[in-house]
Amino acid sequence: MRDCYCTVNLDQEEVFRTKIVEKSLCPFYGEDFYCEIPRTFRHLSFYIFDRDVFRRDSIIGKVAIQKEDLQKYHNRDTWFQLQHVDADSEVQGKVHLELRLSEVITDTGVVCHKLATRVLECQGLPIVNGQCDPYATVTLAGPSRSEAKKTKVKKKTNNPHFDEVFYFEVTRPSSYNKKSHFDIEDVDEVDKMEIRVDLWNASNLKFGDEFLGELRLPLKFLRQSSSYEAWYFLQPRDNGNKSLKPDDLGSLRLNVVYTEDHVFSSDYYSPLRDLLLKSADVEPVSASAAHILGEVCREKQEAAIPLVRLFLHYGRIVPFISAIANAEVKRTQDPNTIFRGNSLTSKCIDETMKLAGMHYLQVTLKPIIDEICQVHKPCEIDPVKLKDGENLENNRENLRQYVDRIFTVITKSGVSCPTVMCDIFFSLRESAAKRFQGDPDVRYTAVSSFIFLRFFAPAILSPNLFQLTPHHPDPQTSRTLTLISKTIQTLGSLSKSKSANFKESYMATFYDYFNEQKYADAVKNFLDLISSSGRRDHKSIEQPILLKEGFMIKRAQGRKRFGMKNFKKRWFRLTNHEFTYQKSKGDHPLCSIPIENILAVERLEEESFKMKNMFQVIQPERRVLYIQANNCVEAKDWIDILTKVSQCNKKRLTVYHPSAYLNGHWLCCKATADNTPGCTPCTGGLPANIQLDIDGDRETERIYSLFNLYMPKLEKMQEACGSKSVYDGPEEEEYSTFIIDDPKETYKTLKLIIEGVGTLEQEHAQYKRDKFKKTKYGSQEHPIGDKSFQTYIRQQSEISAHSI
Repeated sequence: MRDCYCTVNLDQEEVFRTKIVEKSLCPFYGEDFYCEIPRTFRHLSFYIFDRDVFRRDSIIGKVAIQKEDLQKYHNRDTWFQLQHVDADSEVQGKVHLELRLSEVITDTGVVCHKLATRVLECQGLPIVNGQCDPYATVTLAGPSRSEAKKTKVKKKTNNPHFDEVFYFEVTRPSSYNKKSHFDIEDVDEVDKMEIRVDLWNASNLKFGDEFLGELRLPLKFLRQSSSYEAWYFLQPRDNGNKSLKPDDLGSLRLNVVYTEDHVFSSDYYSPLRDLLLKSADVEPVSASAAHILGEVCREKQEAAIPLVRLFLHYGRIVPFISAIANAEVKRTQDPNTIFRGNSLTSKCIDETMKLAGMHYLQVTLKPIIDEICQVHKPCEIDPVKLKDGENLENNRENLRQYVDRIFTVITKSGVSCPTVMCDIFFSLRESAAKRFQGDPDVRYTAVSSFIFLRFFAPAILSPNLFQLTPHHPDPQTSRTLTLISKTIQTLGSLSKSKSANFKESYMATFYDYFNEQKYADAVKNFLDLISSSGRRDHKSIEQPILLKEGFMIKRAQGRKRFGMKNFKKRWFRLTNHEFTYQKSKGDHPLCSIPIENILAVERLEEESFKMKNMFQVIQPERRVLYIQANNCVEAKDWIDILTKVSQCNKKRLTVYHPSAYLNGHWLCCKATADNTPGCTPCTGGLPANIQLDIDGDRETERIYSLFNLYMPKLEKMQEACGSKSVYDGPEEEEYSTFIIDDPKETYKTLKLIIEGVGTLEQEHAQYKRDKFKKTKYGSQEHPIGDKSFQTYIRQQSEISAHSI
């Protein structure tokens, strides 16, 4: 048996790690990881490690998917065979070369060839065992010779600048015939030669230097043009993986969803965006653009995510959800099934609660869930599953205490419920009460079906999906959380015969503890409070909300006069009040920066300390805290969230220094005074009135992509509108999947959507054509060996040939 975990990597940089599944040869992880990709990459890789007794990790195998192949596996469960991990095949980064082949005529009139190879720089080399000290070797190799030269080693950088030139004599005059030299009369011999550039990491270990990648170029291509300069992707060694037997290392099941949207500037989206934002005012709402998106998408979730973000960004979420919820309530026949389906309304409300209610969950549930995960009290109440030595009564009591505490925390938290959620619940309650006037409880069930069933219960069940815990809880904790979640769900549902809700008799028995009127009253009071329309002032009740925490490395700020300015690992904690760090989690803070003292948060150029993924937190009097995050994704997360909380600070800076102040001057602008104002404009933050980091143009582009993807369904819906308005009788079977209340209005909106999507499609096509014309293969953006670009060129040349 093995104790295995899996890592997710961009090329070779780890950005996520799963929990360890112990003693299993078929571990199930079931972990979701979502990230914005902050840089270019060639492979999305997954490595499987085995942890042994001494906590050393040995690698079992990997799955590496090329960026251009991600689309093939998009949103499909796929089993991938694990491949061997071999230093020769693990390659990333690119190299910039200049080659010049010149003919020299000697005194005797004989022609010989000389080759100058200039190694300019590399970018994005991997960091091996925490360091990268690269050098390059340049070899001229032919059938009967091999001559190698080497650059200087560049310390602590994975973007080295070499700028060294090496000269090789390719052919020599035949009279020059020492035994150690080569006698080549035939100029065609040049065609059999190649220049090879290998990159190495200078290791201080006994095992020798690590291979980082190579490049092989035949000299014959220099015969056409004597000088050549380009960027190249480094490649694996030729023998990479070939000698290995294809053992069965096992396989890994993945579901990768990869979307790439090219977002234009705001004005391009105006027509489509205005059409979407008007949705709340369209009568009937089923004829609106947003509702139509929900109708044509295969999954309602696909439509809900960008719609909610767009409406939240423009402050239109409450009228939109009120309109679609009202329409759904009118279609509902039985008050007991209200909002129970996976409709557009329920998916949009789920998404809004997830975005707007994240802090609310942190405040209410996180402390208790942390305790449950750490203390591991036995709470199993199924007599069949009891472990030896466990007492059923004790377990019941443990579970009852947990349920009681969580129930109390939730029902007392009404004042902390975000305003946007309260406004939505108010409109749900009003719609339901109006539709089912004979049912006094429907005003409660309409709200509880969201706040308890779709918000608190799932967050208790899977705290990792709601960022309440970093990983999936262990099996015992997971079972405890399942039992608590079931009980809370039933307590919140206010159904008449509670015990009948449970299939298991032990749950029904346990539930008898809570079958008192005080619990039902507490739920009703809580639901009344969160669905009242009076807006409340949040400042008076706000306690610090933990936004993010974790280990990072920081450079001493030089507060002590003679203190060393070295780097130390610290536990960082950010709340909406302050940014602190301490030696380890739970210790007293060593330093606390109030949010109002954060004047800017910016990336730090790698050259400053020869360290990757660094950023700076700038404070008053030009004091700067330099921090290194563990990887590029985490660095972006910290920068984004720190920028977001300090966005409204009155004294925010407009300029900053992108490099550090070292040895008496700023590395970026060479100014000597440490209080010199910055030399680079600060990166634009978010508009101050928006609490969520949402880009409206980007969400509109996503909606355009969805409409474009489902264009056949939009056209089918147009036909359905025509068929309905003409026949108005029993409609054709294939059209009955769409909700069309008013064929004429729906047809009008569809026409506008199709026009808007068509215009944007033309803009994208034009942009691609222009980009194709301007792009140079071999440039820094598109190095030679970029497969996705080669595919793109092939597609473009097919398109242009087709249009000709």
